[in-house]
Amino acid sequence: MKNFSWGHGVVIALFAFIVFILSMMFLFPNGQKNSEMVTDNYYEEELQYQDVIDAKKRADELQEKPVYTQDTNGIKITFPQNYNADTTVKFVLNRTDDQNLDIKKSVELDANRSFIIPAQVLKMGNYTLRLSWTKDKTDYRMDYDVIWK
Repeated sequence: MKNFSWGHGVVIALFAFIVFILSMMFLFPNGQKNSEMVTDNYYEEELQYQDVIDAKKRADELQEKPVYTQDTNGIKITFPQNYNADTTVKFVLNRTDDQNLDIKKSVELDANRSFIIPAQVLKMGNYTLRLSWTKDKTDYRMDYDVIWK
């Protein structure tokens, strides 16, 4: 058998690198998953993002914040006692993996200062729940990460 030289080592290292790169392409196809932009009007919304930052900051400073709970009926969002029943709330449920599963709606709070997103419109997976509302001519916004099972 021939002696193993540095030339053989270079060829083996190059071959191993090529095998590694090819295995990354074929064995891990996660890079081919559907990754869409979060919104169609990304650039227009980016220009108004300071308003969103201000609304989130105001919501963080609230003494009592809206809370969400999950059960078999869906996702229930409940607002504190100091909100009127006729307060209009805009919510967006975003799915980063499939834009077709996004839910966007504007609702009024019921007599219990809450509303329900029905389980029939939800699919298993991760959502980002964005709540936006106005109280006393001041905008607020809160974001929650929701896992629907």
